[in-house]
Amino acid sequence: MKTELRLALLQMNIEAGNPEANFGKLKEMLEEAVSQDVKPDVIVFPEMWNTGYALTEIKTIADREGERTKAMLSAFAKAHHVHIIGGSIAEGKAEGVYNTIYAFDRDGNVAGNYSKIHLFRLMDEEKYLMAGDKPGTLTVEGEQAGMMICYDIRFPELARKLALQGAKLLFVPAEWPHPRLHHWRTLLTARAIENQMFVIACNRMGKSGDTSFFGHSMVLDPWGETIAEAGEEETILFADIDLSLVDTVRNKIPVFEDRRPSIYADPII
Repeated sequence: MKTELRLALLQMNIEAGNPEANFGKLKEMLEEAVSQDVKPDVIVFPEMWNTGYALTEIKTIADREGERTKAMLSAFAKAHHVHIIGGSIAEGKAEGVYNTIYAFDRDGNVAGNYSKIHLFRLMDEEKYLMAGDKPGTLTVEGEQAGMMICYDIRFPELARKLALQGAKLLFVPAEWPHPRLHHWRTLLTARAIENQMFVIACNRMGKSGDTSFFGHSMVLDPWGETIAEAGEEETILFADIDLSLVDTVRNKIPVFEDRRPSIYADPII
């Protein structure tokens, strides 16, 4: 089982309402990521990279059943023997459009999927998108991992549930905008510290309508220390992690052993 992993976070600009341009840009960045002297083990994308927040036309341009996305990413993962956390896409289904992550293992198999549970009212998501109803889990190199999307990180209950299920890594695709950079950094750091896990968060950059996105994709270790952080430009952020650090931290400060849920758990939840 491999514990030392190289990550590549594709911090890209996204053209709202233009899937063709976005698929083209993603392919370019994927090829760049695997052309490095040290090829990444895991590649991560931002949220809604295929369409952006073109919500008024989302039903028309969403990827039906995620078929185009799955075909492309499965083939790429298999060809280059890499794990892919495929950001999230607008996925069209019979009942509506979901904000969905598809993840792939090194053989190109779907390793997990997750549809965003918490819809962000400030961007009218609840008017155009369907909410998911189950946590997102997968395994990476034999270790448990979890998936959340953007606004989800404001809900510590979900991250804790994933940690209690054994997750050592948390992948967070996002379109997190100005002016809330402080919230972004603070919430990601808190999720890493309180759950003693690696947090790998890939944000978009650029502008869509009147909204600017600041990038600052981040990789944090189980102590909450920043391993790598991008700026605001379009870039690929590389970072190296060692999954064995999770066990080291959890053994040193046994938070999970010291929990007393019978006292503070809300019976209504």
